[in-house]
Amino acid sequence: MKQDPKIPYHYNSLIDLHRMLGLSKPLHPLISLIDNSYNQLKVSHLPGNHTSVFYKISLKQNLKGKIKYGQQYYDFDDGGLFFVSPNQVTSNSDNNDDHSGYTLIIHPDFLLTYPLAATIKRYGFFSYSANEALHLSAKEKETIITIFKNIDDELKDRLDDFSQDVIISQIESLLNYSNRFYKRQFLIRKAFNNSLLQKMEALLDDYFNAEKSLINGIPTVQYLADELHLSPSYLSDMLRNLTGQNAQQHIQARLIEKAKEKLSTTDLSVSQIAYELGFEHSQSFSRLFKSKTNQSPIDFKSSLKN
Repeated sequence: MKQDPKIPYHYNSLIDLHRMLGLSKPLHPLISLIDNSYNQLKVSHLPGNHTSVFYKISLKQNLKGKIKYGQQYYDFDDGGLFFVSPNQVTSNSDNNDDHSGYTLIIHPDFLLTYPLAATIKRYGFFSYSANEALHLSAKEKETIITIFKNIDDELKDRLDDFSQDVIISQIESLLNYSNRFYKRQFLIRKAFNNSLLQKMEALLDDYFNAEKSLINGIPTVQYLADELHLSPSYLSDMLRNLTGQNAQQHIQARLIEKAKEKLSTTDLSVSQIAYELGFEHSQSFSRLFKSKTNQSPIDFKSSLKN
């Protein structure tokens, strides 16, 4: 039976993925490091849309052109890192002829019995979009390539009782360096990110002023991310670096701000205000308000009369 073209092809095994790419069998059944410089990958053989059970970390050596953040250009032609989590839909439709770099493919079972099996889920960049890749300076790229080569050496020449421990430690280093370099990227983009913050605030203003909450409910992180053309994880991480609060906390802060405005300038009941702000139940509104202000909405309103 033919695969439905609307359903992404799913890779369950490294052997299947290697075969599709025209590579020899992997050296280990649960982890593979592909050096694209030495392999003629048959990328065109990959299905247009596909998913897999693996974590994938890819270094693309030659990103074309400069990256513009705000009104400035930053030269990160030296390369970039892309992260894909298990079951994330990806596509090879944007591939060009230059696939130089490395791709580390990790089956989650390789991490079992190690703390990394749980902590890897905390690295938000696995759910970033492709346009939110980590752009590397030349020095940063050298650091990442060194780690890839260490993993490659373990897989090719040193498979023994200690190999998994060593490879896990290298993966942890790779993720920690990636975290550091993303922090740097957020700092470089500060002016641009501030403009995104202003756009987000304008979106929330419009949402509440146009009473969209009456129809659509409380604004969501996904709504803001879609409007700003960002992934939800990237939006939250960007805001956290700018303001110390993630996207959900920003939404809640604006909800409290609008609630205080209505409580102090109208005769609406707490239930009516909760409804206008998009809450299905006034109790949920009252709990949020008290958790953020240490007062119930009624107590807040009463305090204004004193």
